[in-house]
Amino acid sequence: MSLRCLSGLVAGALVLATVFSGGAAQAQPFTLTSSAFPDNGTLAIKNAGNNKQNPNCVGDNISPPFSWSNAPAGTKSFALLMFDPEGRAPAGVSHMVIYGIPAAVTGFAEGEISKPSDKYVGGKSTMGLATYFGPCTAPGTDWHHYTFTLIATDLDPKALQPGMTREELAAALKDHVKGSAGLIGRFRHPS
Repeated sequence: MSLRCLSGLVAGALVLATVFSGGAAQAQPFTLTSSAFPDNGTLAIKNAGNNKQNPNCVGDNISPPFSWSNAPAGTKSFALLMFDPEGRAPAGVSHMVIYGIPAAVTGFAEGEISKPSDKYVGGKSTMGLATYFGPCTAPGTDWHHYTFTLIATDLDPKALQPGMTREELAAALKDHVKGSAGLIGRFRHPS
């Protein structure tokens, strides 16, 4: 086969690939990850809550690190939620509600969302907290699945008032969500 013929075949293959891909490069999915655990992996004991009045809280309340990429076009801010559907059934437990995270932020270091920060607006968890609060599962219970949900919004980072619950935030974000990404971390009491 001649070099000219081979070049023609390669060029033709490239044209077909472009036509069948819609003429543009495929967008990468919006993702939320943690270097501390894979999706559906186990949260460390240090990530568990540290309320010393509650014997189910066996950790240090150190939030895991998070990072995200490929935010949808038009994103102006993010919200990050942590929810335990098995806790206090049937209602579940909202462990964290933070929002107003500027679009330029692409993650949080370990422990960063365990305390107030100018990188986010604190909402109100089931425990009445504006920051991360880790798992406090009872001994002898099965795995709880902590769902971390990152929501990309078209709202200015300062658009929403502090102290909103998960339900209030959901109502405020109606018609403002650009996309979402999730990650699950599992935990159960170590004894």
